Amino acid sequence: QVQLVESGGGLVQAGGSLRLSCAASGRTISSYHMGWFRQAPGKEREFVARISGGGGSTDYADSVKGRFTISRDNAKNTVYLQMNSLKPEDTAVYYCAARRSGGAPWTFTITGNYDYWGQGTQVTVSS
Repeated sequence: QVQLVESGGGLVQAGGSLRLSCAASGRTISSYHMGWFRQAPGKEREFVARISGGGGSTDYADSVKGRFTISRDNAKNTVYLQMNSLKPEDTAVYYCAARRSGGAPWTFTITGNYDYWGQGTQVTVSS
């Protein structure tokens, strides 16, 4: 079992930055693909970014490309999401997720393909 705990959310003005962290416990996550998703009120959970186990491969949703950066520190069993140039439409609960198996890049955008989820952290961007 892998337990995931997100932190770093909060209230920020448009144009500002936040860094989210996802701390894992129970198992080392160095062999897990890790993803960030978000869910705004009344909307479905959507893919934001993912990173391979070794950190050499990343993918981003078009809506965050160039503004968000996913990274990981396997020695700390932690994954990060650096969010810059935040917009009001980035307001959502952000979740991290872990996936043991590999696959085509598009498969990492599907929530059902992840094995473990955190409880989420709220990000609110004011205009």
